[in-house]
Amino acid sequence: MAKAFSAGRRGITGFLEAPERDLLRKLFVDIITMLEPETPASSDPLAALIGLDMDVSVPTDPALLRLLPDAVKNDADSALEFRQLTERSLRETKIGALRAASLGLESDKLVLDEEAAKLWSMALNDVRLVLAERLAIRDEADAERVHQVQDWGEADDVESYLSLVYNFVSWLQESLVQAMLAALQRRP
Repeated sequence: MAKAFSAGRRGITGFLEAPERDLLRKLFVDIITMLEPETPASSDPLAALIGLDMDVSVPTDPALLRLLPDAVKNDADSALEFRQLTERSLRETKIGALRAASLGLESDKLVLDEEAAKLWSMALNDVRLVLAERLAIRDEADAERVHQVQDWGEADDVESYLSLVYNFVSWLQESLVQAMLAALQRRP
């Protein structure tokens, strides 16, 4: 069973069993796959030089929309323009965090410095966003319904299994954030 993250002299440490590491690795890969664009970036040399992809469109998958939200809600033209300017960088940042967190899953004991802890927190948050969408968590009542599922032995359908995974990832992220806060408080 995983042990909560804690802050110490060596950094932020945690412990994950092999099945937990495998689960997280698969979740990270799934989110990376979701974030990889379906079409290659624009072949316009100027756009490539400055990191723009003018062919960006609004994702149709609600989970992907949670990962890549519109910054502008009330103006469709401005929202698309802003998406064209920022989405490629946002996708690359998220994919980088997920890959970095995945690399840390080689051993059962995790030792994270401040930067690695931030990347792990980002990666776990992205997994939670997708799971929350898949579980239709929209308000406190939905969150409570998911939180009530606690026993792996009683998971008999996809929703109960996803609920257990969501609860595990949530606990792991909360533990990590608490350890990060403790590390900040210990600084001179």
